Amino acid sequence: MTMTTTLQNFLATNGVAYDIVPHRMTSTTLNSAQTAHVRGDMVAKSVILEDEIGYLMAVVPATKHVKIGKLNKILDRHMGLATEDELKSVFFDCDLGAIPPIGPAYGVLSIVDDDLLECKDIYFEAGNHQELIHIKGKDFQRLMRGAPHSSICLH
Repeated sequence: MTMTTTLQNFLATNGVAYDIVPHRMTSTTLNSAQTAHVRGDMVAKSVILEDEIGYLMAVVPATKHVKIGKLNKILDRHMGLATEDELKSVFFDCDLGAIPPIGPAYGVLSIVDDDLLECKDIYFEAGNHQELIHIKGKDFQRLMRGAPHSSICLH
């Protein structure tokens, strides 16, 4: 599989240059980072949460986990992890477990961990388990403009 059409169109529409970094098949974003020889703290992963309001994409470094309780307090919500089966219709062109952390491309509200906003370069899943997309940190910030950000992780 190649990069999702949705992601490719979103990057093109926003004038974002990117590189594709192929790697062997992996099952987690952190494994993708390791296999592609990229520092895990420079790789953004998506964690999809849900509640009665809808879905929220938490975008965090691959080396960290979302503090769901803190996030619920910040946003005054009561979210839990969404199941992969639930997400098939929203992320229809992605492999299960390889959702790109660019919520605006899929019309999903997002929140970004502060640590990612400090990165000069960002890598993320291309919607499959064999490629990472590499973009400049400033382009990532531009793609995610309007999304709230906070310290929402733990190691």
